[in-house]
Amino acid sequence: MSAGACLSLTSVTVAYGGRAALEQVTMDVPHGGQVAVVGPNGAGKSTLFKALVGLLPLRGGSIELRDRDAEAPAEPIAYVPQREEIDWSFPVTVSDVVMMGRYGRLGWLRRPQAADREVVARSLEELAIADLASRPVGGLSGGQQQRVFLARALAQEPHVLLLDEPFTGVDVSVKEALLDLLERLRRRGITVLVSTHDMQTAQQRFELVALLNGRLIAYGPPPAVFTPEHISAAFGGQALFLEGMVVIDECCPGPPEDEHGHGSLPGDHGGPS
Repeated sequence: MSAGACLSLTSVTVAYGGRAALEQVTMDVPHGGQVAVVGPNGAGKSTLFKALVGLLPLRGGSIELRDRDAEAPAEPIAYVPQREEIDWSFPVTVSDVVMMGRYGRLGWLRRPQAADREVVARSLEELAIADLASRPVGGLSGGQQQRVFLARALAQEPHVLLLDEPFTGVDVSVKEALLDLLERLRRRGITVLVSTHDMQTAQQRFELVALLNGRLIAYGPPPAVFTPEHISAAFGGQALFLEGMVVIDECCPGPPEDEHGHGSLPGDHGGPS
C-alpha cells in the first residue's frame, strides 16, 4: 500500500462459480479521495463494492484499508447498495433505519445511548429528512428512500463510503443534493467511491475515475481515463463518438452484473472524445 493510500487493491479477483466477474484489479485510493467507478452494466462495479465490504470472497489478491485514526472503529466502511436490492416492505420508520447505522458500534444487545440518538438526528438533518423521521420508509419516494440510506451510512461515521448507482432513478434536484453532500464529505476528508454509468458527471464532478469492464481498463484523473481507446475498451460497440460527444447505445445492454444486478446504460451522456 502506498504511503498516501486509504484503500489499496492488489490483483483483486472475484468469481461467481467458474466465471470471473473481476480480474486482477489493482488500484490505490488516497485518503479523502473521491472516485467514480464507471463501466457498462455487468462490468463488475457492484461486485467490486461487495468485495470491499466482505459480502463476496476474493478468489485472489488482497484489499487493505489504512485509516488515519489508530482508534478507528472495526467497520470503517459504509456501503449503500442499489435501491432495488432493498426490501422496502419491512415495517420500520426512517429513524429506525438510520439508527441501524449505529449497530456496528453498539452491538445487537446494547440499547442506543444519547450520543447515538444525537448522531442519528445529525444525519437526518444533513440529508434534509428530519421531518420524515417517524414515517414508514416503504411509503417514501425513491429520492427520499435514497436519502434515508445515505443518512444510515453517515450514522456509521465512516471513513470510506461506497455508493452503488446513487444517481439512478432520482430526479435532478435529488442528484444535485447528493453531489452537494459529496462535496461536504470531501471537505471532511471522507473517502468516497461512487459507481455510475454517467460519464459526464464522472468527468465533471470527480477527481479520479476507475473505468471497469471485468478488469481495470484505466484509473486516474478524468482526462487521462476518458480517451477514445479506453472508452471503446470498456463499452465496445455501445460507444459511438460523434463530434466530440460519446453516445452510449443501449439497444443491446449487457448481462446483469451479478444475481442482484440490474439496469441499463443511460441513452445519451456527453463525455470527452
